[in-house]
Amino acid sequence: MPVSNRPLHAIFAIFILLSLTLSACQPGQGGTSAPPPAPAATQTPSPAYTPTPLPPRTLNVCLGAAPNTLYPLGGPNAAARSVLEAVYDGPFDALGYDYKPVILEKMPNLEDGSVQLASVSVTNGNEVADADGTLTILKAGTRVRPAGCRSDECAVVFDGINPLAMDAMTVMFKLKSGLLWSDGTPVTAEDSAYAFTLAKNEETPGSKFIFDRTQSYEAVDDQTLQWWGKPGFIDPTYFVNFWTPLPKHVWGQLSASELQKSELSSRAPMGYGPYVVKEWNDDSLRLTKNPYYFRAAEGLPKFDELIFRIVPNAEAAMANLINGRCDLIDSTVNLDAQTSLLKEMDRTGQARAYFGQTPTLEWLALGISPASYDDGVQAKDRPDFFADPRLRQAIAYCLDRQAIVSNVLYGLVDVPDSFAASASPLHAASLQAYPFDPEKGKQLLNNMGWRDHDNNPATPRHALGVDRVVNGTELNLTYIATSAAQRRQVADILSQSLIGCGIGVNVVHLSQLEFYAEGPAGPLFGRNFDLAEFAMHTPSVLPACERFTSSEVPSAANHWVGTNVSGYKNPEYDAACSSARQSLPSEASHAENYRLAQAIFVQDLPAIPLFFRIETAAARFDFCNFALDPTAASDLYNIEAFDYGDACLP
Repeated sequence: MPVSNRPLHAIFAIFILLSLTLSACQPGQGGTSAPPPAPAATQTPSPAYTPTPLPPRTLNVCLGAAPNTLYPLGGPNAAARSVLEAVYDGPFDALGYDYKPVILEKMPNLEDGSVQLASVSVTNGNEVADADGTLTILKAGTRVRPAGCRSDECAVVFDGINPLAMDAMTVMFKLKSGLLWSDGTPVTAEDSAYAFTLAKNEETPGSKFIFDRTQSYEAVDDQTLQWWGKPGFIDPTYFVNFWTPLPKHVWGQLSASELQKSELSSRAPMGYGPYVVKEWNDDSLRLTKNPYYFRAAEGLPKFDELIFRIVPNAEAAMANLINGRCDLIDSTVNLDAQTSLLKEMDRTGQARAYFGQTPTLEWLALGISPASYDDGVQAKDRPDFFADPRLRQAIAYCLDRQAIVSNVLYGLVDVPDSFAASASPLHAASLQAYPFDPEKGKQLLNNMGWRDHDNNPATPRHALGVDRVVNGTELNLTYIATSAAQRRQVADILSQSLIGCGIGVNVVHLSQLEFYAEGPAGPLFGRNFDLAEFAMHTPSVLPACERFTSSEVPSAANHWVGTNVSGYKNPEYDAACSSARQSLPSEASHAENYRLAQAIFVQDLPAIPLFFRIETAAARFDFCNFALDPTAASDLYNIEAFDYGDACLP
């Protein structure tokens, strides 16, 4: 093990032992006394004792890939985001479905006046967010929500003549005092306004959703910024409309396009966080402690040097953990196949294993409305299997999702009941549940007219009096998924459980290129499937109800872009989701509408939630202050406090 990894108590023990050994060899320490030496005419004083300095403490973190860039606005990959947590702290952390300020004095809120809803007058030609939250130019016939309105019930149609009052949000953010860049220059509000300007630039990759809905974002003074939204845009996550400061005094002479490629920004960006990038080699990055870090007085960070090692696979990462070259393996390394080993190592005290639920949810979408139905259901089209929601419910009862959780995911997560995680404060209680109950599924199928004509559950049922389906039609469904190993396992379990209910299943595994191809040719976004398994990530602490709204159905009209690949449309669901997303967390309607949307969803079941994906990390046995959080942007959100050694042991 490298000297820098040796516990302090071992270093002190060696030092004490060496001191005792040397002192035992000194004359006059026991045994026969020697005659005293003759006094010298002049005695030279001994030099003062200088203790041997301890070697610098080093933290080694193993990554599963090389960063693609360290420019925060360059579309950093997961490995890059891990490194950037060491360079930039915050500006806030999403933890436990809430936000905690890091470089801000507080999270802004309505109660203390740092957030306000101003009534502004709008008229013809003004850009506003309409009643559905879509940006539009106000004109006669535009449906909008006037000032104070948070639901469709109070929306009005603009007459094109009389000015209308609408709400516009203003949010004030205040930086903590004493923030410094790693060159000692103060971090100011102007640095955040500069970051906003760069991020908004068309040369900078990323969504422009929030920029399109921002009236202005500007520095009020050295520590304060104000965000002002466009009329009608009510943002429930207003408190994150703050842009991480970037060093204008260093990068200001470069264009947004140049910053994408410059080594100054993409390989060694200046930050204000706990560490500073010093070297970037093919297989590692070396960072050192930032002496200007704003929490340095707290003894943070805990290490003098931080090494990110890039490992080719999980096996190499585990070998490095065992031999001491990795103190922590973050979840950019795919440790799924090491789960059993890690659980045993954790049980026996050889390592610490961390398992957590991610905000990525695996779905089985049901092809309610294929694209071929867009011009009406024709005789040549696929049978309208899913028109009756009872078939969707029967499928849910016939899916052994618990077997997936138990056998594929090691029992580390629960079977979800909606698009909202059970730990979310916006999760609806007492939702309609669909446990694995093949008998209930068969009963629903029988009630609809799907008959087991030959008393053989291994053969598909036939239609007899099924609404909108020709008698004699087999209940035979095609199940598409990518060819990833885990998806093969899941498809095997689910197809067998469906067959047990008399639902025929033909599993087809496609390459990612084929599966995710653009519509209309691609099966998923072209809405040409019966059953499709895929994952969707939720980028916010808010439940992603919008994924299943009518406006998200991919079609020729929107160039086949959208997440509602089932083709599901329900105006009541749309209204509940829209009202939830256009209300504020402090308003009762916010939670009420999110929960109403979930209740409608689980009755209609356009898609069946299978499981939240898990993430895995591992560390040396004496590691501490690390935890996985389903809403955190990175596993390393707390990297300044990571530690190991005696301070971490009970």
